[in-house]
Amino acid sequence: MKKIKITQVKSVIDRPERQKKTMEALGLRKLNNVVEVEATPQILGMVRKVNHLVKVEELN
Repeated sequence: MKKIKITQVKSVIDRPERQKKTMEALGLRKLNNVVEVEATPQILGMVRKVNHLVKVEELN
């Protein structure tokens, strides 16, 4: 499966609780934090919900 690199670029302060929980579930806890995860449909759906807070890059 493909891997993607997700970087948090905006803060979760003043965001709905649901978006905060989604960021936590992705493993993003601080600004500029980076995680590498498998690009499963579940992960891609989570990224889509918080795409305004993160930057996504595909890895080879």
